[in-house]
Parts: sequence; structure tokens; C-alpha cells
Amino acid sequence: MKILLKQNIIHSYRIIIPQILTEQYPKGLGPTVPELGAEGLKPHTKTSFSMLTESVESSLKSLGDPQQVILCGIEAQACIACTTYDLLERGMEVHIVADAVSSRSQTDRLFALSRLKQSGAFLTGICIQLLLCSCSDLSSFIFCTQIQKLLAHPSPDTGLLAFFSSL
Repeated sequence: MKILLKQNIIHSYRIIIPQILTEQYPKGLGPTVPELGAEGLKPHTKTSFSMLTESVESSLKSLGDPQQVILCGIEAQACIACTTYDLLERGMEVHIVADAVSSRSQTDRLFALSRLKQSGAFLTGICIQLLLCSCSDLSSFIFCTQIQKLLAHPSPDTGLLAFFSSL
């Protein structure tokens, strides 16, 4: 389920947003699974929880030092959290696609997302793609048409609603 959501995000963002892929210690943990659909993206290897390695920072500079970031990935309480804190510390606006991040347990995921929201990150669903369609020029129209095709089928329930009802 999470792979399908992340694959959907990767394919839709690839249309208009530059992407950076990191892999946590691929020699020991293995490479990014092909089901993710990240072919063509050069992975940045990391051994720390934060994705802000020297090579990623170099990539960000080459992209013009963007001020907004959209995150998805695994281990919300570790990699997503550390990356978010590093990005927020740099003054960046961080959007976390809550239904495209995971943890070893739903409890870890819930508490991590709650802490990240309290720290200043924006939590969103896969619907963040629709926010990218706010412009009215032709390229945005083409992008929105492609996004509509990707979103034609409802996303599977990730189980977060029941947890967030108590927040």
C-alpha cells in the first residue's frame, strides 16, 4: 500500500518538481525497491538518519536552494524526523505526506507525525498534488491533467484517520 502511494507521488512530482532520492546504508539494508518507481533517480547514499548529506546539499544548491520541500519515506520517527528538523532549522517549509511515510509501528508513526507537526512541519495527504495545480497557465493545466489521471483511483486507507482523531 505505501509503495503504491509513494510510487504515485514520485510519478506525479516527476512531471514538475525536482526529486532527490536517498538510501539508508544500501550495502547493508539493500537498494531502493524497484516497485517504488524511482528508476532514473540517482540515489544519494547515507548512513545518518537525516537525508541532508553533503551530496544532497550540493543537489539542493544546484536546484537554486528551494525553500519548500515535500517529504515521503520510511521510519517517520528517525529519517523523516531528523531530516525535517534539519530542514526546519535552515528555515525551509517542510510538507510531509503523512500517508506516504511509515514506521515500524503505527504508534511510532503517530507520535512522530504529531511531534513534527508541533515543530512546524505541515502534514498533508497525497492530495498535496492538487495544491500544485493552483496556477492557471498551460503548463499547469497539462500537469493537472496528468495528476488527475494518477488520482483517478482512490488511495488505500493508511489507518491514520483513527489515530489522528485523538489529536
